[in-house]
Amino acid sequence: MGSSNKQNEVEHTSRRRFAKSIATTLVAAPLAASFANAQTPSPATESKPLPTPTPSPTPQQPSPIADAYSEVASARFGKFVTEEEMAKIKEDLEGNVRAAERLRNYKLENGDEPDFVFTSG
Repeated sequence: MGSSNKQNEVEHTSRRRFAKSIATTLVAAPLAASFANAQTPSPATESKPLPTPTPSPTPQQPSPIADAYSEVASARFGKFVTEEEMAKIKEDLEGNVRAAERLRNYKLENGDEPDFVFTSG
């Protein structure tokens, strides 16, 4: 009797963690994309040549990192999701990896300032 309660508690905790990880993923992707867009200088400011990003993998060729993440997600949460949901998770992970690569490839100069300025007062 005690072991079935612990098993239900573990499954409940795993589902909660899974839901939190999905929510984090869904929030992080647009946030990362907006951060990448916010870092590009506007045409009215000093014109600097934009760095040439390395080509990202095409949608037909998922990145090895996204494959690894999807295998981990499948191993940990595969029994809780359907095949359609797992396909959506894999697609979201691929988008997150591509967004992270774009952010990583954008080089900032020492004098680059943020888009907003903190002031006290």
